[in-house]
Amino acid sequence: MIFSQDSKNPADSTLHAPAERRDLDMRTEQPILDARRVAVRFKVEGGEVEAVKNVSFQLYRGETIAIVGESGSGKSVTARTIMGLLGKRAKVDKGAAIAFNGENVLAFPERRRRALRGNRISMIFQEPMSSLNPVYTIGSQIVEAIRVHQRLSGAQARARALDLLKKVQIPDPEARLDQYPHQLSGGQRQRIMIAMALANDPDILIADEPTTALDVTVQAQILNLIRDLQKSLGMAVILITHDLTVVRQFSDYVYVMAQGEVREHNATEALFADPQHPYTRHLLASEPRGRANPLQDGAAPVLEGRDVRVAFTLKHGGFFRPQFKQLVAVDNLSLTLRRGETLGLVGESGSGKTTFGQALVKLTRADAGEILFDGMPIQDRTREEMRPLRARMQIVFQDPFSSLNPRMSIGQIIEEGLVVNGLGATREERQVRVRAALEAAGMPGHILQRFPHEFSGGQRQRIAIARAIALEPEFILLDEPTSALDLSVQAQIIELLRKLQAERGLSYLFISHDLKVVRALCHRVAVMQHGQIVEEGPVEEILSRPKTAYTERLVRAAFEVAA
Repeated sequence: MIFSQDSKNPADSTLHAPAERRDLDMRTEQPILDARRVAVRFKVEGGEVEAVKNVSFQLYRGETIAIVGESGSGKSVTARTIMGLLGKRAKVDKGAAIAFNGENVLAFPERRRRALRGNRISMIFQEPMSSLNPVYTIGSQIVEAIRVHQRLSGAQARARALDLLKKVQIPDPEARLDQYPHQLSGGQRQRIMIAMALANDPDILIADEPTTALDVTVQAQILNLIRDLQKSLGMAVILITHDLTVVRQFSDYVYVMAQGEVREHNATEALFADPQHPYTRHLLASEPRGRANPLQDGAAPVLEGRDVRVAFTLKHGGFFRPQFKQLVAVDNLSLTLRRGETLGLVGESGSGKTTFGQALVKLTRADAGEILFDGMPIQDRTREEMRPLRARMQIVFQDPFSSLNPRMSIGQIIEEGLVVNGLGATREERQVRVRAALEAAGMPGHILQRFPHEFSGGQRQRIAIARAIALEPEFILLDEPTSALDLSVQAQIIELLRKLQAERGLSYLFISHDLKVVRALCHRVAVMQHGQIVEEGPVEEILSRPKTAYTERLVRAAFEVAA
């Protein structure tokens, strides 16, 4: 099914987003993927929501197109429509068509559609923890993805899986094959997802925020890896992202989406050099700005860690001849966070940032060291003894989908913490606090009856932030809180966190690999590598005049590449 050049679409009449590409006259071949009039509606309480409205785009073999836009713009729904992975509430318009090699995949029976998925068309999902099965090892999941589509023995598939882990630069790949998803960092889990997506050398790779969980240096390595594989295999790539730096570096053509519609599209350099639509100009102008609020002199410590050590035992080999190796994730670290201060904890994925942060709030057991909260030793407290302090210390996790209960509504998720901690005399009073927290986090207050799966990744992260601030804590551990958010929403969240800090004297331990956000939000920064703090000091001093080669490499990857 090849579409004619004169196909009509309501978008044809728009100035900035016609149905066909602006470089069509330069193309002699047919597109490998040609989507026309794609429209998707979701049934919701009280009616329907149009998530995607008459979207058209073309993809040619061997190139990368980027679909960009803010969270909730319809980027991921468009990708899932191609893959046939929409939920039961979704309804694709009858006039829609998506041609893969000339055939409309929307008309395929489910069995034929399934044969395409993970084989000819593959996808890297945004949230690796919710995409990986927690009860199976990494190796068994990659082997399954290979053997479903290739006639290989178990040993051959395992060898292929090991080779894939090496290609995506997983440290100690032989040991990782026998580990489970929860034993890996967020960035390492995302690399596992990339390995699985590339397992069968697909014709089209859909990368939905593929580097969201990765630090800046590994982000460049992974994107270069995808580009190298693209060149060697002739693979086409659809890159869905909110990172405009990545778009400019790695895409050939850009589609800008907002509120389910394509607002503008053009060749990458042309779009960045001369954006036409006001929304595109808004996106290109969005970047974390400002600096942390001034810190009061002599502020008392709210959280202290002294010589904290955390080690894990890794298992190698088979069942009958196991070998064990100790991994020191946090190597005798000390840290002091003062009241009203934001301390950034940065480093590459696997450096121990999250483990250290979770040890400080007693979510991970420390093997040694002392931890004090508001001057009280807490390292030896039991789970029950920690309960009275939980309302005073809150956490926003990196992966919002895995931290939000899928069986509870948004209202129940946020209200649960209020109920457990005895905040709010009546249900009506708690509902008022829930709505206020949602609105403070940039979400409407009328979504209380909806469920986590009905929101985009960025929207889910804002809901997670609303859950934390609803309890009005004194300290919040922020573990990559803006990694799933587009640039303009990042700026809103930074402003929100600054405002809450100024009004309530909040203290933040901010774990991140995004040094632009760290510069805009933090007073001090500690740089971690291999379980150790290699450099610590005021944020401007560390980012402007790094003393170690490792920190200099992080800063260069974050700022100079973006220039």
